[in-house]
Amino acid sequence: MKIVIDSNRVIASLLKEGTTREILYSRDIEFIAPEFVKEEIGKHKDDLIKKAGISIENFDILLSLLFERITLISQNEYAKHLNKLKIDIADTKDIPYLACCLATKSEGIWSHDPHFLEQKKVRIFTNKDLLDLYGS
Repeated sequence: MKIVIDSNRVIASLLKEGTTREILYSRDIEFIAPEFVKEEIGKHKDDLIKKAGISIENFDILLSLLFERITLISQNEYAKHLNKLKIDIADTKDIPYLACCLATKSEGIWSHDPHFLEQKKVRIFTNKDLLDLYGS
């Protein structure tokens, strides 16, 4: 199963060991994300390090390990979907995730962002949904 991972799930897996990180390491799911997700996380690196309570070195190692599980998709691959999705969701920051999902023919998006529930184009998965599908 191929699923787009939202930045909030990547951040959750950075902040603490738990269900989100466990799901991310599931071999039953292929995770993909728009490539800008790495830049987005980089912008908040200092805050994330403080919240996670880890060193810069450990943060960088963890981030690298997490991104070994995520295939990054360039905007060129999903750009043709961007304009037509503007009417489907209020938060414009979420449009690239929808476009990436459609362009890659993924099963849905893994996110806890309630804005995604406004749209009806793709399925939205929460941690509970994925645990129900693949066990804990």
